[in-house]
Amino acid sequence: MRTVAGELGVLTPPLALRDIEVRHPARWGAKSPMQTIRIKRLTKRPSTDGRSSTDGAERARPGPGRDLSPLLAGAATAVGGFGALLALADSGSPLRGPLTLFFLLAAPATAIGAALRGLEPFGRTLAAVAGAIVLNMLVAQGMLAVHRWSVRGGIIAVTVISLLLLLGCVTVKPTKR
Repeated sequence: MRTVAGELGVLTPPLALRDIEVRHPARWGAKSPMQTIRIKRLTKRPSTDGRSSTDGAERARPGPGRDLSPLLAGAATAVGGFGALLALADSGSPLRGPLTLFFLLAAPATAIGAALRGLEPFGRTLAAVAGAIVLNMLVAQGMLAVHRWSVRGGIIAVTVISLLLLLGCVTVKPTKR
């Protein structure tokens, strides 16, 4: 009994391997180039002087300058909060303008940067600052469109939107009991 599928070779296995398939190194147990790529891990290994070092990461320095990022984050929060407070209080201080501008850029940039955790630091910083500028422009455009422009209203709107963005990306992990 002859069928069209049998005549055309449809759904029938090839009888023999082609020459290139026979000579392929993977057929004889060799690893492909993708299997030989190693991922650098941050593993501790002993160095020549007896101390342990970390691959790809800077060794922790002893002394006062080893962990400044929490201190700088706290200082930036204080400066931004003081700028918002000066603007909301309608102060006549010469620091009101620069500190308020810092707040209007830093608050949304921090919230957007927290939402973009997967990016590299430079890309995340660039996207966060650009997003902060866009957010400020959208708030100003919206307030101008409805004829409700005010400095206090703009600062409050940016603060509320930044807090909502920041709270939107906070995840709470359940505790084990």
